[in-house]
Amino acid sequence: MRKNIALLCITAGTLLSAQKITNIQFDGLIHLSPAVAKEVAGIHEGDSVDVGQIDDSVKNLYSQGYFNDVWVEKKNGTLTYHFKEKPAISNITVTGYGSGDDGETLLQGIGLKKGDLYDERRIEKAKHALIMKIESEGYYDTVVETSKKKVNDSYAITFEVNKGEKIKIKKTNFIGSKNLDKKTIEADMVNKESSMWSWVPFLGDSDAHVDQLQYDSMRAREAYMKEGYIDAEVSKPLMRVDSGSYNAEVNYMVKEGKQFRVGKMTLSQSVAGMDNKKLTQGLKLKEGKIFNIKKMRLDMEYLKKEVGNLGYAYAKVSPNFHKDDATGVVNLQYQIIPGQKVTINDVLISGNDTTKDRVIRRYIYLAPGDLYNFTDLKDSKGALGRTGFFEKVDILPERITEDKVNLLVKVKETQTGSISAGGGYGSYQGIMFNASLSNKNLFGTGLSGSLGFDISEISTSYNFSVTNPRVWDSEYSLSASFFVRDYEYIDYTQDQVGGSLMTGKRFMRHLYASVGVSYIDNQSTVNDGATIVNDFLYIDQYIKTAFLAGLSFDNTDDYYTPREGFVASINGEFGSFDGDLEPFEEKIYTDYANMSKFSARFGAYYGMEDLIDYDLIMRFKLRATLLNHDDNEKIPTAERLYMGGVGSVRGYSPYSLSPYIIDPATGLERRFGGDSRASGTVEASIPVSESAKIRLTFFADYGSISASSVAGLDIINDSITRSSVGAQIEWNSPFGPINLIFAEALDAETEEEESQFEFSMGTKF
Repeated sequence: MRKNIALLCITAGTLLSAQKITNIQFDGLIHLSPAVAKEVAGIHEGDSVDVGQIDDSVKNLYSQGYFNDVWVEKKNGTLTYHFKEKPAISNITVTGYGSGDDGETLLQGIGLKKGDLYDERRIEKAKHALIMKIESEGYYDTVVETSKKKVNDSYAITFEVNKGEKIKIKKTNFIGSKNLDKKTIEADMVNKESSMWSWVPFLGDSDAHVDQLQYDSMRAREAYMKEGYIDAEVSKPLMRVDSGSYNAEVNYMVKEGKQFRVGKMTLSQSVAGMDNKKLTQGLKLKEGKIFNIKKMRLDMEYLKKEVGNLGYAYAKVSPNFHKDDATGVVNLQYQIIPGQKVTINDVLISGNDTTKDRVIRRYIYLAPGDLYNFTDLKDSKGALGRTGFFEKVDILPERITEDKVNLLVKVKETQTGSISAGGGYGSYQGIMFNASLSNKNLFGTGLSGSLGFDISEISTSYNFSVTNPRVWDSEYSLSASFFVRDYEYIDYTQDQVGGSLMTGKRFMRHLYASVGVSYIDNQSTVNDGATIVNDFLYIDQYIKTAFLAGLSFDNTDDYYTPREGFVASINGEFGSFDGDLEPFEEKIYTDYANMSKFSARFGAYYGMEDLIDYDLIMRFKLRATLLNHDDNEKIPTAERLYMGGVGSVRGYSPYSLSPYIIDPATGLERRFGGDSRASGTVEASIPVSESAKIRLTFFADYGSISASSVAGLDIINDSITRSSVGAQIEWNSPFGPINLIFAEALDAETEEEESQFEFSMGTKF
């Protein structure tokens, strides 16, 4: 007995004493490399370890979460770790939520993905995250069940979703609100009371978005601060849901406080080259006006921009308030802390899988070694956005030293190519079919091209074009186009083949000039009823060559809804016709004319919000076109000018306004076309729905068109002036800008065609 006890003590002492490890082996290890496993275990060859250290190493390995079991064997200085790893997740699917794409979107951000190890705790956590995401979309009583299916050594996970019912917000209450109406408070809120437009897509939405409720109280307070209520308080929302109807009522407690007006505006800064008086004139907050937090933030950005243009990339602007509760006046001082000037170290581009780096660099106005400039940075972002190559563009400065930054250009590419096909039936054109193929960024080179055709019972048309906006990465552009067209009008049939070649150059950032040549081979013949007037109007068989030149300027602040700046352009076409005119009975014309055509346009945009605290936009537009030619020589009918419709005088059918001539053979009046045309427009645009990007614009149009005399024929109304008034709904929709135009012609003659409703899409000017 004593011998056995002694032997047991000797054995225990041997096991507990530290022993040197000569070799470490791993059995069943997949997800960790042996080197990493050794670091996690904390034991290496040559270490002397005891039982406690070995036990700790097993615990460390197990805590990594990859294993169902870990155990160790020790023999002759060799440690062998045995692992039983958890199975992996081979697939994750969502059912009951929507399409496959919807399910993929839902799975993003829940902390679980294909290839992860199966763990019940992670599955439960992902299930809870799914419920939270779905309920944030406004679904009530959401239920998610999980199931798993063994696939070899892995599991396929299925989340079965029952979305429940959508919560509709039937009423919002701002308890304590007296001075602002509900519409004003809710303007920028996500969760809004239902309205008569709630059922219309993009126009109204009364569905609850639970994840946004906590931020809506901040948005409501923002609405008050835009109206001068600096001390306004809006409580967190309390939403009550009727479990039977799934209708909700949301309550906010409001303390409005006093409305403040702007007092003195001052600046505190010591930046060399900055003039306080000049800077103050550019501020949007004006003395005596109601305080507006939105304008204050715009002022801060404006000051950062002005300081940033001097090389200070990290300037700070802090507003200091001095309120006088007795008078309701708030004095405001902007304190500018410029920091240190910085230069550009490098420009780093990411996110461009297709578009080449050199194409992106064309539009970046800052290069390594340049002094940082805020305006250059902003213009670079705008220039990249206008290419149409990217869905999203960010340019961020990354500080690497006190006086150097890298520019991180992050882009998210969008589809630049499109294939379209369509067809239809018209009472005049019969069966129609068309198709086109286009790409704005061919092979990521910045080249754009298009190919298309249009076929109907009375017409065929084919076209091809290609443009290089920056030849060899220079400021020069080059474009070419070609078309074939055959169209049977009521009175005549026109066959055309033509093309053009243009080159241009950008000067500075807003000025662009172009020159080019065009070629058209036109063969037009009269269909029926040949008369002297029909012959000289419609028999046009000639070749036209023309020299083209243009100059344009655009410094507006937005492409579709500018509030400041102006656009201006002038274009000239100098054409020569080569063709034979058959002798007419009365020698109306002897030959085709050499023609010059000049067109000009101008648009000015003024946002009135700074003056009247309302987002009214005034627009002034002018257009003019002039044809110069010899009165004794013919200008083809297709080259003459017409008026009416969008782009001239709305309320009249497109191209319906024109001087007439009388056919002496039939006594019928025929549109002759004009030699000069001019129109002007005044517009006042107001917001209807900022969230849906809808505006209502009232307009007044005035236009004039005139024609010179024709030997041997009478011209009726050789000078016509017409006017109209109306309104148009402007919707910057997800499908592009859409205009619905309702116009009333003020002085139409009996025989003139009126058009009280028109539709346009994609126009800017």
